[in-house]
Amino acid sequence: MIANEDDILREAETWARDGRGVALATVVETWGSAPRPVGSHLVIDAEGSFLGSVSGGCVEGAVIADAIDVIESGKPKMLEFGVADETAWQVGLSCGGRIRVYVERIDG
Repeated sequence: MIANEDDILREAETWARDGRGVALATVVETWGSAPRPVGSHLVIDAEGSFLGSVSGGCVEGAVIADAIDVIESGKPKMLEFGVADETAWQVGLSCGGRIRVYVERIDG
């Protein structure tokens, strides 16, 4: 079953209330051909468990790694992936577009 945005946000709230370290990644901008629309979410816990998608799978690994840093530091990050970036090719965003993803810690 694919989770919808409400499911993802509810899970983020539940995980935070349960005392898990939690971050929420949100697509805030897209340019060109982007795999997921603005407003798409990915919730991540400190163990690397996740629900949702910000890129249809092509940059989730990189977002999860940064999210774990955000959980530990408490400092939000703005991430950008696009075909012009060497990192984008490494993580697989070759769709021709760019995405910007905001990652923030969610406290219970």
